[in-house]
Amino acid sequence: QVQLVESGGGLVQPGGSLRLSCVASGFTFSSYGMGWFRWGTGKEREFVATITRSGAFTVHADFVKGRFVISRDNAKNTVYLQMNSLRPEDTAIYYCAGTSRLATVRTASAYDYWGQGTQVTVSS
Repeated sequence: QVQLVESGGGLVQPGGSLRLSCVASGFTFSSYGMGWFRWGTGKEREFVATITRSGAFTVHADFVKGRFVISRDNAKNTVYLQMNSLRPEDTAIYYCAGTSRLATVRTASAYDYWGQGTQVTVSS
């Protein structure tokens, strides 16, 4: 059974940091590119970042460049999203997802597996 389980969300003040984790099971993690998406209230789902199978290549959305960093540890079947300099507009449910595509992919429909999400709230 495929599972992606996110953790690390919570309430943080503007300017603060959080590190999201997503542990995968039920499939060969190192054979899948991984991504993070977010869905804020009243907004459409947004691509945040993606990383290739080996971790050699990453792509980040323009609105998180310089603030968020995606990484992975294939030995631990885990993908991370380090989020710094958080802003109120970063408030959303953050989802990790896995894709069998070889290239970096920003499109949600290209992802095969999805987690249940973790809430991130940025507020003073």
